[in-house]
Amino acid sequence: LPPGQGGALGVGPHGVDQIALYDGLTPLGGNVTQRDLTRFFKSARFGVEGKPERTVRPREGLRIVRDRWGVPHVYGRTRADVEFGAGWVTAEDRGLLLQLLRPAGRIAALDVPGIDAFSFALSGRGFQPSAQAERQLSGTIALLQATRDGRQLLADVRAFVAGINAYHRANQLPIEPWTPNDVAAMGALIGAVFGAGGGDETRRSMFLDALQRALGDERGKIVFDDLRGRNDPEAPTTIAKVFAWEDGTRTGVGNATVDDGSFVPVTFGAVSSLARKSHTLMSNALLVGRSRSANGHPLFVAGPQTGQFYPQILMELDLHGGGIDARGAAFPGISFYVLLGRGKDYAWSLTSSTSDLIDDYAEELCGDDTHYRYQGSCREMGSFDAGTLKGAAGEPDRRLLYRTTVHGPVLGYATVDGRRVAIARKRSTRGRELLSGLAWQDLNTNKPRNAAEFLRSASRLEMSFNWVYADDRDIATFSSGRLPIRPDTVDTGLPTSGSGDFEWRGFLPFARHPQAVSPATGTLVNWNNKPAPGFAAADDQWAYGSVQRVELLRNGLAATPKHTLVTVVSAMNAAATQDLRTVEVWPSIRAVLESGPAPNPRAQAAAQLIDDWRAQGSSRLDRDLDGWIDHPGAAVMEAAWRPLAEAVVAPVLGPLVPRLRQLHGGHDPPTPDANAFGSGWYGYVDKDLRSLLGRPVSGAYRTRFCGAGDLGACRAALWGALDAAAGELEAAQGAD
Repeated sequence: LPPGQGGALGVGPHGVDQIALYDGLTPLGGNVTQRDLTRFFKSARFGVEGKPERTVRPREGLRIVRDRWGVPHVYGRTRADVEFGAGWVTAEDRGLLLQLLRPAGRIAALDVPGIDAFSFALSGRGFQPSAQAERQLSGTIALLQATRDGRQLLADVRAFVAGINAYHRANQLPIEPWTPNDVAAMGALIGAVFGAGGGDETRRSMFLDALQRALGDERGKIVFDDLRGRNDPEAPTTIAKVFAWEDGTRTGVGNATVDDGSFVPVTFGAVSSLARKSHTLMSNALLVGRSRSANGHPLFVAGPQTGQFYPQILMELDLHGGGIDARGAAFPGISFYVLLGRGKDYAWSLTSSTSDLIDDYAEELCGDDTHYRYQGSCREMGSFDAGTLKGAAGEPDRRLLYRTTVHGPVLGYATVDGRRVAIARKRSTRGRELLSGLAWQDLNTNKPRNAAEFLRSASRLEMSFNWVYADDRDIATFSSGRLPIRPDTVDTGLPTSGSGDFEWRGFLPFARHPQAVSPATGTLVNWNNKPAPGFAAADDQWAYGSVQRVELLRNGLAATPKHTLVTVVSAMNAAATQDLRTVEVWPSIRAVLESGPAPNPRAQAAAQLIDDWRAQGSSRLDRDLDGWIDHPGAAVMEAAWRPLAEAVVAPVLGPLVPRLRQLHGGHDPPTPDANAFGSGWYGYVDKDLRSLLGRPVSGAYRTRFCGAGDLGACRAALWGALDAAAGELEAAQGAD
C-alpha cells in the first residue's frame, strides 16, 4: 500500500512516513513476532484512533477527520455526503495523479492502437479528447441507467465528481471540471493495467510461423504448444477443484497464423515509444481457514501491489454514512468506493488474474485497406477520431485517427499465407467499465452476509481479477471477468478469423468461474498464479508452468500445522525475499549436474555455493544492511541463470532463443516495481530436466529440449554454462 497518504507535488509530512513500516518488516524474513505486528502494521479499525491531526467540514453534513498518518476518515449524513467527501480527499491526496491519469484513462477506454495507456500516463503528455471519444465514454454511463443498482452507482459517481470539483474551486486550482466520463476512463485504465489478459495473438502467431519455418509445420506447432503451457496439469493453482474453460484439443479451425515479420502496426509518429508493454504482476494473498487456525477463526494476510511510485497509485480511505461502511485502499479517480479492504465484519482483496478477455482478429480485405469481408459481404471500415495528442518539445500535435471493424480498432496490417489482412482487436469490457463498480458497491454497503453471497458480488466485476475474502467463519475466493466462450475449434493462442463464422458464443456463467468457500485444504493462496486446474491460460500468459512463485508462500504455510496471524505474516514475509529459481528449479539442475563429474574445481565450487545458499533458505536479504550480498550463492545464481536456462532450450530453438525472450522473458528479476519471479523460464527448465532424469512428470513436454534429449549432452551444456558464469565472476571480483 502507500509509502504515505500524501501525494502532492512536493513531499509533505505524510508523503513517505509509512516507508519505515516496510523497512522494519522486510529484514525480519520468516521471524516475525506478535510485537512486530503492532510495530509494522497500521490499525485498520473503523474510525480515528488517538488524537486527530485535523478536521475539515467542506459542506453541511460532511466531516473529514485526518488521523496521525494523514488517513482521511469521511463521515457523511447522507450517502451523497460520503461520496462528495471521497472526491474531496481524492483531489487533495492524489490531485497530481488525477491529472496525469485522466488522459491516459481515455486512451485505455478507447483502445487507441499502438499506445500503452500506463506508459502514456507516465510520459506526462497532454491529450485533448474529441467529441466522438466523449460520446463513446458516455455510453457506459447510459448502461448504468438500466438498473436500480446502476442508477445508485451513477448517483455516487456524480457526488464523487462534485467533491473533486469543489476541492479544486476551494483551492482556486484552474483545472477543467471533472465529469462522470473521467471516472469511466479511470475505470478503463485500472482494467487495462491490472484487470485484463490476452490480445497478443498476432505477435505470438508470428513466433509460431518462425518455429514452423525452422522446424517444420508439425514439430514447430508442438514446440509452440509446449512453450505456451496453455493448460499445464502441474501448474500450481489456488483451488484444487477443476474448472474447465477453453480446455481440450483445439483444431485451429477459425484461426489465422500471421506470416513472421509481416505485421506493420498503426503508429502515431514519435508516439510509437508508448506502444503496449507487458505489465508486471505483484499482488499476493494468504488465507487460512478455521481448520488450520490456532484460534478457530480464519486468518487473512493480503498484499495488493501496484508498484512503487511517488505519488503511490493507491490511497487509503475510511468511509461512513448513508449505508456505506468500508475502509481500505482505492485507485484515484474511482475512489468513490474502497476497492481493497474491509467492511463491517469481513475483509477482501484482489490479485490480477490475466484471464483472457481480449482477442485479435484477422480481417480479410476486399478491394483496399479500408474494406473487409464480414458475414459474406464487403464492408467499409469505420473511422474513429480519438482526439489530439499534444506534441512533446519540438514535436507537432497529432490527431489520433484510426480505422475500426465490427471487432474493434484496427491495430495494423499483416499477411497470412501471403494474403494481406487487417488486424483488429476485440475486448469484452469495452464500453462497460463502470459496470464493474457494482461489485464494489455491494462490498462498501456490506451487502454480502456470508461467503456465498460474497461470491455473487465478486462475480459482478467484469475485469480479470482473483478475489479473496474472509469473515469470522469462512475464507473464499472467486476469479472474475467477462470471459468469452469461444468456438470449440478456435485456438485461443492465435488470431481468430474475422469472417463472422467464429464469433464469441456468450460469456462464462457464474458457476464455471473458479471459486471456493473454506476448501478442505484449509488454505487459499495466490500470487497471480493459475486459479484452478483446467482453466486455460491467456494467449499472453506463458508463465503457468510447473514452477510458480506461489509455491514459496505455500511452502511457508505447509511448515506449520496450526497458524496464528504471526505465522502467516512470517510465511508471507519470508517468501518476499526468497529466490524462486534456487528453491524450486535448482534441485533439477543439480541432479543433472551430479549425473557426471564437474569439469573443474571452479565449476564444482560454484555449484556448492548455490547448494549452501539454498540450505540456508535462498534469501536475497541484506540482513546486515551493509549494501553487499550476504551469501555468494546469490551472486552465482544471478550470473548463471540466463546461460543455464538458455542451455536448456537452445538445442531446439537455436537462433530463435531471443525471440522467445521477447515474448516471455527468461527471468523476472526484483525491480522497483515491487515485483519478482512473476514470469520466467523456471517451468521450462524444471519440467524438461525432470523428464530427462526419468522422474514423474504430469503433462510432459512432447519436445525434449536440453541436450536434445541426451543426458550427457545436457549435463555438459549445464556445467559449461555454470563454469562460464563462475569465470565471469572470478574475473570481475577475484578467485576468492
